[in-house]
Amino acid sequence: MEKDELSASYEPGDVESRWYQYWLDKGLFRASDTSDKKPFAIVIPPPNITGMLHMGHALNNTLQDVVTRFKRMKGYNALWMPGTDHAGIATQNVVEQELAREGTTRHEIGREAFVERVWQWREKYGGIILNQLQKLGSSCDWSRERFTMDEGLSRAVREVFVRLYNDKLIYQGDYIVNWCPRCHTALSDLEVEYEQSDSHLWYIRYPTPDGKGELVVATTRPETMLGDTAVAVNPDDERYRDMIGKTALLPLINREIPIIGDSYVSSEFGTGAVKITPSADPNDFAMAQRHDLQIISIMNESAIISENGGPYQGQDCLTCRTNVVADLESGGYLVKVEPYAHNVGQCYRCRTNVEPMVSKQWFVKVKKLARASTAAVVKGDTRIVPSQWEATYFDWLENIRDWCISRQIWWGHRIPVWYCEACSEVIVAVDEPKTCTRCGSDTLKQDEDVLDTWFSSALWPFSTLGWPDDTPALRTFYPTTLLITGFDIIFFWVARMMMMGLYVMKDVPFRNVYLHALVRDEHGDKMSKSKGNIIDPLDMIDRYGADAFRFTLAVFTAQGRDVKMSEGRIEGYRNFINKIWNAFRFCMMNLKDFEEGRQLSPEDYSLCDRWILDRLNHAISVVTEALEEYRFNEAATELYQFFWHEFCDWYLELAKGVLYADDDSPKRAAAQETLMRVLRTSIKLLHPFIPFVTEEIWQRISDNGSSLMISDYPEADDELADADAAAKFEIIRDVINAVRNIRGVMHVSPGKKLKVMALCPEEEQAGVLREGSLYVIDMAGLSEFSVVRDTEDVRGAAVAAVGSIKVHVFLGGAIDVEAERLRLEKELKKIDIDLERVTGKLGNQDFMQKASEDIIIKEQTKMADLKGRSSVLRDALLRIGELAS
Repeated sequence: MEKDELSASYEPGDVESRWYQYWLDKGLFRASDTSDKKPFAIVIPPPNITGMLHMGHALNNTLQDVVTRFKRMKGYNALWMPGTDHAGIATQNVVEQELAREGTTRHEIGREAFVERVWQWREKYGGIILNQLQKLGSSCDWSRERFTMDEGLSRAVREVFVRLYNDKLIYQGDYIVNWCPRCHTALSDLEVEYEQSDSHLWYIRYPTPDGKGELVVATTRPETMLGDTAVAVNPDDERYRDMIGKTALLPLINREIPIIGDSYVSSEFGTGAVKITPSADPNDFAMAQRHDLQIISIMNESAIISENGGPYQGQDCLTCRTNVVADLESGGYLVKVEPYAHNVGQCYRCRTNVEPMVSKQWFVKVKKLARASTAAVVKGDTRIVPSQWEATYFDWLENIRDWCISRQIWWGHRIPVWYCEACSEVIVAVDEPKTCTRCGSDTLKQDEDVLDTWFSSALWPFSTLGWPDDTPALRTFYPTTLLITGFDIIFFWVARMMMMGLYVMKDVPFRNVYLHALVRDEHGDKMSKSKGNIIDPLDMIDRYGADAFRFTLAVFTAQGRDVKMSEGRIEGYRNFINKIWNAFRFCMMNLKDFEEGRQLSPEDYSLCDRWILDRLNHAISVVTEALEEYRFNEAATELYQFFWHEFCDWYLELAKGVLYADDDSPKRAAAQETLMRVLRTSIKLLHPFIPFVTEEIWQRISDNGSSLMISDYPEADDELADADAAAKFEIIRDVINAVRNIRGVMHVSPGKKLKVMALCPEEEQAGVLREGSLYVIDMAGLSEFSVVRDTEDVRGAAVAAVGSIKVHVFLGGAIDVEAERLRLEKELKKIDIDLERVTGKLGNQDFMQKASEDIIIKEQTKMADLKGRSSVLRDALLRIGELAS
């Protein structure tokens, strides 16, 4: 398209697909393993292969792309490493659901066939989300795309497992774990999500064998009593001190169990006596270890009561609970039942209630690794932004439990452990052994379990760069520069990457961690299907373009605050993209005869030329500093403010006079040179946020034809700084705004020309206003503008103060003074009534206690708005009074 064939409106669809393909074809996203440039590296939080692009992905990847494009333009050898996660439990669930629709199960087709089926599913669907990220504009080095189960990463996983095992940091043992009866696998503590449930507290009588005494215990799960192996009391509780060391009879089962003393027991909860079921509660399990208690498992892997449940064998948990309570009541053991609300753990994938279960699992000893990860942040080797998350990070690492890494599923990295069926030797190896290292037998069987998905994800920063090989990429890009991720996986992923990076590489995996908040709806509520408030990123991109969508996300991303998003906000920033396009069209229409490189003197540049260049220089400094410190909203807001409100609203309007002149004067040439300079620089500054429209414009205004992506990012220039021009223009602009405010408050038509007089007691300011009088006349819509040092009392004018300057706006004939006074009084009366009602509501203690936080904030906002409008109207009435006097 030639410069004179510019579209009247910007259409993002064709532009975005065209330029993204251009960038791919030119290899502009690729980093070099060997380069003289300073390296910048960032690894993508690998989305699950089951995933579809949601608002969290959109925010996270927009911020990563903004930083990567910024660093690339700053001259860095910038690598953004892409890839996907195999997502063990989630992916297995999806494929199992497919099999169910076909009338079969994974057990019927067998492990080998099932795993092959998952690989087929991954080939068909696993890359969808990466294609969606391309629609967002993500400038990843796609030539390096990795998958957590590709051959290279699988080798890294086995290598780390073996090293940890040989260093005695991996062990297998019986331990109580979180068990999902639906997925039939153990879950880490972080994979359990809690939801409050309204239940009951059952008080049960445990008699002593001689029938002369009893203890009453309180429990939220009476069915688990079938596995009780003790009753515990606090040794300092005088009520029970004499009973410690004796025994009690377990109701219904009639098993004799010890009464023990343990300081963990709270004398304040329930009756002060608690039943101990080591197989069904982590705290009870720990107590059993301390007191050498028997552990009796009463449930199988599907949460069905086992043979250890006696007459209740074969019942599910809820049925068993009902029957146990009924039998306790009929046997005279049930003392009372009270309502009780408590948190119930659920599987984070299938939402099934989790059951504690004692089973043989593989664990990583993490205390030592955790201490090193804490020290790295304390020393400043890794910086967490915003710093408020450091305390959370430290607290979790301080109280960390050993990490259960085994999962009883089929899709994932199979644990590299083999058992010799001939001599029971345990072999841990990177490569599959052919024969037993002890007896030479070839009857080896591999461990059935797979590793927790987060185990392979913990290796992501170095495994993706080629480790365990000593690759050029690893030497160049590790430690990586930055990780951008959501605060909600600081434990799942960030802390574990820190532990593994320090253990394997002896250095942190990243120098900086930026933790962003969640994307919520415009009211601050979590997005969910049930609420109907989900915003689909792909729909937003189709409707408004990727640039508008990206800019909206960036402008609302303030450190430590959730992003409140609505379609209306995205639509609003689509207007900003259109504003940029229209400003570009205006510039091109006025630059057709622009002579690049013409010799001009400083005197050729007008006051507004000098002012906009000073403001441009300021914007460069602010945006650069904000991006270096990951203050995305500040950078985006500065760009919006500069381009729309300073460049478009002020400079372009002021420059029209000289630009429209049909001459070849140096003044016009200086205005054209300023116009082109500001446009080119602004487009560069905007590019990391809105890459598509800026590339489209750049290709028409560039003087070298290369991509904007690899152009030099602007740097602040002291020669552009012009404090004198800035100070002078601010005086002129303040006077113009004062006139505009009076015009607005007094309801004077924008087309009505007004007479204005500025009373300036200081000669310097008077000189500035005289120099800029044409600007004031043009931008304020005046018929006449005069500047005086002193004058007698002025009547018939509304007055505004601009510092020591008094701006007199003569409104004679512009308005009907009496009619305007009546209108203002009527409007003020209505506002005062509304304000009295809102103030009364917020002063009502009953309302403040019962209303939701959202409602209170809404009313407070309404009150502030009414007070502001009341103040404006009272000021207008005062001005009307001045006119009438």
